[in-house]
Amino acid sequence: MPSTQPIAIQPIATLPMTATPATSLLPGFENPVDDAQQVFRATLDAFAHPGRIESLPVTSGQPEGLSAALTALLLTLADPDTPVWLPAGVPAAARAFLRFHCGCPLVDALDAATFVCVPAGHAMPALAECAQGLPAYPDRSATLIVEVASLQEGEALTLRGPGIDTTQTLRVTGLPADFRKSWRANNAGFPLGVDLLLASGDQFCAMTRTTHVED
Repeated sequence: MPSTQPIAIQPIATLPMTATPATSLLPGFENPVDDAQQVFRATLDAFAHPGRIESLPVTSGQPEGLSAALTALLLTLADPDTPVWLPAGVPAAARAFLRFHCGCPLVDALDAATFVCVPAGHAMPALAECAQGLPAYPDRSATLIVEVASLQEGEALTLRGPGIDTTQTLRVTGLPADFRKSWRANNAGFPLGVDLLLASGDQFCAMTRTTHVED
């Protein structure tokens, strides 16, 4: 027969609740397909009209270490086939966000990256050290996505080239002191060379390898 003695029930230990990477991640775009298409169209417009300022048409979750524009551009452009380089000091939250939402590999070798992402507070790497493309495949070059302090004030760059009727003035604060020299060298390598997206807050603009900066 079953025992009639009372059974002592041991309390269950309460385990500390810790957020898993999946639950602690910020959301990406609210409507991933439609929002990415809108940002992609704005990016195409930026490259078609170098130096012209574009504003983000939509917003997204924004991890620590990335600005609104950097986040939206990477959500739109990066994917499992496009390695991304980030400076060593970029927070782990930003890396986890990109791995989860973009599926992009994060690489340590600068010349292995399709997108070289430089958030605020980090030094912009030398253009010549980034992937330059191959003579038969110039499109295998890198695009730098660089956050600057301002796209509204600062040093005036006078741009000319394809997509610009005469000249385009771009005011930028936060580019390296030797930017003009290194960009001229980038022009000289055409059809090889890198392209550039400059971002500040929720604004961005583009400079292609065919965009020249007047002295």
